[in-house]
Amino acid sequence: MNHRHLGHRLFAAGAVIAAMLAAPAAAQEPPADLTVMPPVPTDFQPKRTSWGDPDLRGTWPINDVAEMPVSRPEQYGNRFWKTEEELAAEQARVEQLEQAYEREEQEETIGSGHWIEYLAGQRRTSMVVDPADGKLPAMTPHAEALYRAGRSSWTPNTEFDWVTDFDSWDRCISRGFPASMLPFRYNNGIRIYQTPGYVTIALEMLGTRIIPVAGQLEPWPEPVEAWLGSSRGRWEGNTLVIETTNIKTGDSATHDMFARNGSPLNMATRGIPPWNTIPTSAQAKVVERLTMTGENTITYEMTYSDPIVFTAPWTVRFDWTRDESYDFFEYACHEGNVQVRNYITASRAGRLGTLTAEQLEEGGD
Repeated sequence: MNHRHLGHRLFAAGAVIAAMLAAPAAAQEPPADLTVMPPVPTDFQPKRTSWGDPDLRGTWPINDVAEMPVSRPEQYGNRFWKTEEELAAEQARVEQLEQAYEREEQEETIGSGHWIEYLAGQRRTSMVVDPADGKLPAMTPHAEALYRAGRSSWTPNTEFDWVTDFDSWDRCISRGFPASMLPFRYNNGIRIYQTPGYVTIALEMLGTRIIPVAGQLEPWPEPVEAWLGSSRGRWEGNTLVIETTNIKTGDSATHDMFARNGSPLNMATRGIPPWNTIPTSAQAKVVERLTMTGENTITYEMTYSDPIVFTAPWTVRFDWTRDESYDFFEYACHEGNVQVRNYITASRAGRLGTLTAEQLEEGGD
């Protein structure tokens, strides 16, 4: 949809392949039993800021987990981790990406080889670590009906008549929350800043979060909502814990845009089409935990609960890897964004054409 803006650095081909094949330093290694997910290590002692907080400042792009599915594919059974053989089989995908990049360099063109920065070689079979089956819990019947009725440029056979037929990301507003903290096809940069009492998380795509960590703000009153919610943080040892509520609600009944819990929340493993129209209720809550497990690694955990939408809470976990050479570029999503109008115009033209054909069959005008 709004995929016109590159907005990321261009990797050197050799560096890309090295990153694909090498696990990040200090990233969690798989146990001997691949069906076990060990706890997050807490023995690393990070540097401290001048005011005494653990120092998380830096640039943490999450391109290296962009191909990790949220829900575990059936082929991995009850395993949290891939085998060495499965990892080796991904070499073909790595070589395909390398060839695409090199071909574009030779042709002096920019296509998906530069645009999509998927880095293969992850040992994990899915982001979900709870439930233990590695899959998102089922939706409630009410939420599933809203999900299937949802409208966005991602849903098939959708006719568009006005901007409310598009989700918030289609309209260059927001990917919503917690979708904004999950990897996408591109623009996966995350940068952390800290000042006394605050942590700021700057997102390369559509959003910045300013999080108080000294108890100086109460939660917003219930009617107040935001696309990234209202976040309050605290330190538990060296772990930054962030609780977020007041997330923008949305459902098809009110024809609001969806506060997208998608991208890439894959519902297909539950027999539900993998669209980006998951509704969000006023009871949605997110708890994030950021723990440095090495000088250049943060383990990110996020637990999501919304009893109106999901039948149980769920937790994802993956590693962030520091990369201070990663450059942020302006995500000028709305600049030149003609696609929303084009979708509407095409849908209206298509309906007019169908109506005219029917009238001609009946001999009408």
